[in-house]
Amino acid sequence: MILHLKNKVSETQAQQVAEDHDAILFQDNNRWIVVTSSSIKKPKKESLEFVEEFFETETDIQLAGRKYLDKVRTVKWGDVEIGGNSLHTAMMAGPCAVESESQIIECAEYIAGLGISTFRAGAFKPRTSPYTFQGLGLEGLELLDKVRQKYKLSIITEVKNLSHAKEVIDVADIIQIGAKAMYDVSVLELCGQSRKPILIKRGFGSTLQEFVQAAEFVLSKGNPNVILCERGIRTFETKTRFTFDLCGAAYLKYHTNLPVVLDPSHAMGYSYGVPDLAKASMAFGCDGMLIEVHPTPAKAKSDASQQLDFSTFTKLITDLKIVGGAVGRKLV
Repeated sequence: MILHLKNKVSETQAQQVAEDHDAILFQDNNRWIVVTSSSIKKPKKESLEFVEEFFETETDIQLAGRKYLDKVRTVKWGDVEIGGNSLHTAMMAGPCAVESESQIIECAEYIAGLGISTFRAGAFKPRTSPYTFQGLGLEGLELLDKVRQKYKLSIITEVKNLSHAKEVIDVADIIQIGAKAMYDVSVLELCGQSRKPILIKRGFGSTLQEFVQAAEFVLSKGNPNVILCERGIRTFETKTRFTFDLCGAAYLKYHTNLPVVLDPSHAMGYSYGVPDLAKASMAFGCDGMLIEVHPTPAKAKSDASQQLDFSTFTKLITDLKIVGGAVGRKLV
């Protein structure tokens, strides 16, 4: 249950209401909001004088649910706006990882030259094997900050764990919480204290309920700028890296109030299939797309098989604009 408290309620009174309900308390636009377990359906009698309105919920998908807010939240960064009333699909493109200064500058110059304003690249890489490239770390963050300033790009990059989360939050325009970190509550709560956009990738073994509840950790700390990203789930199929769950994405669009971004690169795992999945994503009407692009994919230090080369990506952008025009969406 979600309680909106009256404007005149003091912080002390709000804290008492939260304590009475064993609930979470935060402020949004100068309004105190109390969120209880979904098992509680009515405010306690002693709190009624402080409550302006309340919302019953069936599950702990609460702040992200359409029963609470029956429209998609607007999320903004730089000159980009998604969700709300916009019909924008934001392209977030770049290499899997920051590998060197020359590589990241070459990629950033190319992406900016296409008119794309959101640049993706990982400085910290949560790899499955400890014997593979783990990213440049803080050096990578410094290089991302450099290309942002030089090419006027917005940066989306990943938090791997709490050890570097503050540094990533300071540098990034959009903080990405990867599939492996989706269950890291300490990272989720720290990102909730920020007001920057937070993009959460669905864990490849996570249900939709678990996925959206991860978003609730961020929302319930007072950060409304949360984006959900479907990047493929693990199924019995072995011919692709993961299974691209557009059924799940359709559920998210219908049942949640958060923008939905799709990641065809990680879902497919092989570059030959990424353009077709990207066009399907555009036709789907997603709020954004993450696509990996590298100047020489075969030499990439991570995810070499799924990254597009420059010529393939250039053609894809042209095709996506055509698909977007057919479904009434603009690629930004």
